[in-house]
Amino acid sequence: MSGEMKADLWRRWKAGESISVISRGIGKPPGSVFTVLKHHGGIAPEPRQRRAGSLTVVEREEISRELRVGQSYRTIATILGRAVSTISREVGNNGGRDGYRAVAAEERARDQGRRPKQCLLARLPALREAVVTLLREEWSPEQIVGYLRLRHGDDPTMAVSHETIYKSIYITRWKVVPRELCKRLRTGRPIRKNKRHTVKGQWRSQIIDARPIEERPATAEDRSMLGHLEGDLVIGSNNSQVATLVDRKSRLLTIVKLASRHTAVVVPALVDAYVGLDPRLRATLTWDRGMELAAHKGFTAATGVAVFFAAPRSPWQRGTNENTNKLLRQYLPKGTNLSTFSQADFDAIATKLNTRPRKCLGFLTPAESVALTG
Repeated sequence: MSGEMKADLWRRWKAGESISVISRGIGKPPGSVFTVLKHHGGIAPEPRQRRAGSLTVVEREEISRELRVGQSYRTIATILGRAVSTISREVGNNGGRDGYRAVAAEERARDQGRRPKQCLLARLPALREAVVTLLREEWSPEQIVGYLRLRHGDDPTMAVSHETIYKSIYITRWKVVPRELCKRLRTGRPIRKNKRHTVKGQWRSQIIDARPIEERPATAEDRSMLGHLEGDLVIGSNNSQVATLVDRKSRLLTIVKLASRHTAVVVPALVDAYVGLDPRLRATLTWDRGMELAAHKGFTAATGVAVFFAAPRSPWQRGTNENTNKLLRQYLPKGTNLSTFSQADFDAIATKLNTRPRKCLGFLTPAESVALTG
């Protein structure tokens, strides 16, 4: 990633753009964007400044040209207004008369100029130990700073700002604060989040031609008819996931194994699942705003089932599905690697829930509710 591209990345990040939007803006994968952000803890690095008196790239180009025509070090020094020793050392350190190249010499100078001094916590072991101990107790950096000022106000070696603590936590390459302590912060974020950062209104939270839940038939709202399903993803560890489909009237659950959460994988899997459903359960589908159903038009074309979308950040609009997913966690606890289960395993779990009496059904089971509905 070029320097100009990184500068654009940080400008966009500071403006509050999400990683996915930055990815499209600079033409790099989201993983590459996150790698750059993570290297600096999400905190934009200070612009590098050339030390006063050091050779510039223009001067190095002049040195290269003069060497090619056989000029002496003294002549080159006179042309540039530099000491002869400066020219001699520059050429000698970068390949000599025959091997000197301006670009390579400039890159070497930039690499050698990367000499960041140790951060405050690295220089003061006692302060570091106190900060790490309190972070393990899940104190916030601001609480730690206030506590140290109160207890050690007269000791300058125990003074630190909350911003320094945050930097030491997020910039993990410094290896000052253990990496796992990121999770002890209230947010649990791996990198610093810009206060302007939001995904509201951005492309990632928009689905083309999404029909709002308000347009759903009245029979879905009053639960008077079978076939109005609510769906969502249940996420496991190691980037694993399944889709759950729950009928609003009968609470009948269907679990669909997924290889990924990309819409090109999710939609065909849902189409296949609908083929095996009772025809009475194929009226409508309500989903949240997840981009896994961005290709909803293809789903509707293949199944004839209209798709409606809940409002952003409104899980209560799909309460039946949310409640069923909580019941499912009895068999698939958080942190479970769902990719280790087969579709037959998921079918067996769904059968257990579908043959369990439900208070909301008058203690009928979901399977009995479907069977008793004409």
